[in-house]
Amino acid sequence: MPIPSRILLKLSGEAFLGDQEAGIDFSILDQLAEQLLAVQQAGYQIAVVVGAGNIWRFRDNEGSGIDRVSSDYMGMLATIMNSVALGSAVSKRGGDSSVMSAIHVPQLAENYLKVKAEHHLSKGRIVICAGGTGNPFFTTDSSAALRALELKCDLLLKGTNTDGVYNADPKEKSSAVKYDTVSFDEVLEKDLRVMDGAAIALCRDGNLPIQVFKFGKPGEIVKAIEGKVGTRVG
Repeated sequence: MPIPSRILLKLSGEAFLGDQEAGIDFSILDQLAEQLLAVQQAGYQIAVVVGAGNIWRFRDNEGSGIDRVSSDYMGMLATIMNSVALGSAVSKRGGDSSVMSAIHVPQLAENYLKVKAEHHLSKGRIVICAGGTGNPFFTTDSSAALRALELKCDLLLKGTNTDGVYNADPKEKSSAVKYDTVSFDEVLEKDLRVMDGAAIALCRDGNLPIQVFKFGKPGEIVKAIEGKVGTRVG
């Protein structure tokens, strides 16, 4: 497989939790910043999209009485909180990052513009894309696929709590078999829950491969980029 040069990493908000029930575990945040800088040191340009499940998302709060559109915007604001925290952690370690938001919050982030994001990447900055797509009804998975295609990334990394894609939930079925590679069409046909269907369709139509891997261990992101861990979807 061709060696990628520009990567987009998608992480769920739960990646920030550590052992907490909600919020941000700052030791996990520091580890993530360290791994992102290691990716840069390995010679790759990297952008990041993070979710907000550690703070707020609609599906966890459907019974709140808050309507879907308002709830989705709250989730977008929560992604900005996670993104600003990650940018600060990168700076703490001496790295250079740019937080760019689809929602206008100039006190915290630049407005997301494709040309500016590409400029930051070319200058060796980690680009952290916040605010989802800026629209309700779209997940951060869809945002990650969109940004990866806009920024002409060679690979979309999906960090999860499992070590790849299985034909069934390995937590529920001990007989579940892990794929080394799997096609976009099979993911959609079998509803393998790699990412939401819109994100998978975007990547398929844009011929953008996805590497699904277990996030957490030091050095695991670089290994995933090199195809040494996880499952390749494409």
